[in-house]
Amino acid sequence: MILETIWFFLWGLLWAVFFMTDGFDFGVGTLYPFLGKTDTDRRVMINSVGPLWDGNEVWLITAGGVTFAAFPLVYATMFSSLYSALMLILFALIIRGVSFEFRGKIDHPLWKKVWDTAIFVGSAAPAVLFGVAFANIFRGLPFDSQGYHGTLLSLLNPYGLLGGGLFLCLFLQHGALWLCLKTTGPLHDRAVSAANTIWYGLLLLAVIFLIASAMATTLYDNYLARPVLFLVPAAAVAALLGIKVLLKKEAWAGAWFSSALTIVLCTFFGIIGLFPKLFPSSLGEQYHLTAYNAASSPLTLKIMLTVVVLVIPVVIAYQIWAYLLFRGKVAEGDLEY
Repeated sequence: MILETIWFFLWGLLWAVFFMTDGFDFGVGTLYPFLGKTDTDRRVMINSVGPLWDGNEVWLITAGGVTFAAFPLVYATMFSSLYSALMLILFALIIRGVSFEFRGKIDHPLWKKVWDTAIFVGSAAPAVLFGVAFANIFRGLPFDSQGYHGTLLSLLNPYGLLGGGLFLCLFLQHGALWLCLKTTGPLHDRAVSAANTIWYGLLLLAVIFLIASAMATTLYDNYLARPVLFLVPAAAVAALLGIKVLLKKEAWAGAWFSSALTIVLCTFFGIIGLFPKLFPSSLGEQYHLTAYNAASSPLTLKIMLTVVVLVIPVVIAYQIWAYLLFRGKVAEGDLEY
């Protein structure tokens, strides 16, 4: 049971790291048509994430791979239940990646407008859909031994949409703070204004989501059984308030790290509440897929743990190197996209 528990929280950690790293990419792409007033502004925004976005998505592949290898039954059920939503996310991510590369190939207004739209859609859609998907996992999905009994539209229930709105707001805040770090001049001023405005919307949605979770899910059961766990959502609230404090002090790096911490802690609020359920069913407890009834064999989990201990430090070292290499403000001479 120890191995299954370790892998449950590693699974959650990988998703949290993905949301923390790729979250600011989604935010920058969604803010793109609103903050990029000139072609130079838009190129600066693209180049602020251009060298990093594909590396950030390594964590998405890792999280998906861990789900497949450590919890194959969850992988199979998740991809059949959320097939439409996950395919939409995949198509959106492909469109976003292509748009970064293609936008600058032809200097024509219509060509650029098409790819500008693709950047916005390819960034906003995954942000919302990841929130919808995870909120529905927290709530429980209608599946049993015969399979999934819902549709794509049944995922768009009020709690699912609230989760989509919360994720979008988290990533918008993260992206606006990234632009505060990476830009100068009027674009920087607009990013600061956006970060300050979005913070209030994020605070409101976070409060509503916490209240709605008590009514629509069983996430609080683990917290009520072990009250010390309330330190996690309390730390998330402190990190969220820290963003505003650091924004007032114009400590852009500190505010961005506080936003990253908010995303990680918000993810773990759900992960801890779910434990040991990985993919709960709304049709009965006997259909829940947990860390214990859906895990691979102990030998497989041991081999995977050895691989993770050896490989993940290399991936982390590579990403730190990439972030340090491209640190600092984006200047006009740096515009490659």
